[in-house]
Amino acid sequence: MKPAELAAELARGKLRPAYLLAGAEPLLRDDALEAIEAAVLDAGPRDFNLDRLEIGRCEPGRLEEALGTLPVMAARRLVVLREGDGRGGKVDGGWATLLEQRLGQAEDGDATSVLVVVAEKVDKRNRWVKAFAAPAALVECDPPKGGRELATFIAEEARRQGVELEPEAAGLLGERVGPQLLLLRHEIEKAELLAGPGSRVTRAHVEQTVAAVAEEPIWDLTDAIGAGRTAVAVELLAKLLAQGAAAPAILGALASHFRRLVRVGNGESVPGPPFVVRKLEQQARRYPARRLVACLRAIHRADVELKGASPLGPDRALEQLVLSLAG
Repeated sequence: MKPAELAAELARGKLRPAYLLAGAEPLLRDDALEAIEAAVLDAGPRDFNLDRLEIGRCEPGRLEEALGTLPVMAARRLVVLREGDGRGGKVDGGWATLLEQRLGQAEDGDATSVLVVVAEKVDKRNRWVKAFAAPAALVECDPPKGGRELATFIAEEARRQGVELEPEAAGLLGERVGPQLLLLRHEIEKAELLAGPGSRVTRAHVEQTVAAVAEEPIWDLTDAIGAGRTAVAVELLAKLLAQGAAAPAILGALASHFRRLVRVGNGESVPGPPFVVRKLEQQARRYPARRLVACLRAIHRADVELKGASPLGPDRALEQLVLSLAG
């Protein structure tokens, strides 16, 4: 099931007893979870009817307890189980056994607790993953794999926001931002603000609001960071900012790059020309798994800072991040 199919089901009032939200695109996972939360919890008290658990920080028995708890002043309650970072944070052993048992007993329409498991990467051959067959569901939250899928996301996102995009405007968004979905969401919002409420967003609006930040223009920056050339990386960042590149767009490109390094470091294949894949493999060897996790956390902190949670300005926050990633 794709996220759009999930949204259509929820709009019809259909709720399943369990969902597995799996894929490398965090925006799609977060959107799917938000939609399920809204459908399950509705107007009921969230404090009593929502449990958030993380593998690695609790035992399987805690999940059993949460699923066995009755809802308070509501028809259903929601239990969210996330895979954690590092060793011991994955669904295996007792967790996998418990999920298989629980899903084997699931029936459509009568559950008082809805289970949602959130994972970045799953092996569809595993029995616990296969257990998310009907009446449960596996929601595939992977980033667009080509121009057509990217164009579909842009069209659906514009429709969700109530924005009318000219075809040329949509095409330019895809070219300049690439498959960075959170940034695409923000850039559509910005273009609509420039055009004015209810007005059609044209190519000219996109040209004014969206800097070219797809991966090619910042490859020199990510290359310098990956090679540990700190001074060069800081200089390239300054040039990008001076050329008008938006700080959130640069941050999104860095996040996308380091997510690909994580995938390469885990032995996964990533799309791209051979020379790009080779560079990613070289850079991944420089970053142990623990350091990659630290880099992703640093990127998350920078995202919070760019949204106003820090006295640092956007340029300074990005500079601190680049120093951290390249050091």
